Amino acid sequence: MKVKREYSCGLDAAVDVIGGKWKALILWQLEHGTARFAELRRRLPGISEKMLVQQLREMEADALVDREVFREVPPRVEYSLTRLGRSLNAALLPLGDWGDANMGDISARRWGDDAA
Repeated sequence: MKVKREYSCGLDAAVDVIGGKWKALILWQLEHGTARFAELRRRLPGISEKMLVQQLREMEADALVDREVFREVPPRVEYSLTRLGRSLNAALLPLGDWGDANMGDISARRWGDDAA
């Protein structure tokens, strides 16, 4: 049974939905269109199969991702963004732009890289 959570503000709700490292990256990958599980796994180096399954299930439950099962041999499953998922990606776009613009500085400060 899920425990109902009260959000203190819109940012609290948004961070709850995309919390963790992988959900925003999965959303970003699906921005380019429908993808199969194995394709997503290839595009996201470092994610385990178990973590990808878990994240996709949570995103499906939050209506960010649609899962379509094709009854064929071998079975095929495709994931795509819902309207809500596309709107969340649109909200994440400025954050991605900020990251692109500051990636070198962030890397230098965090890991002492000379990229800045």
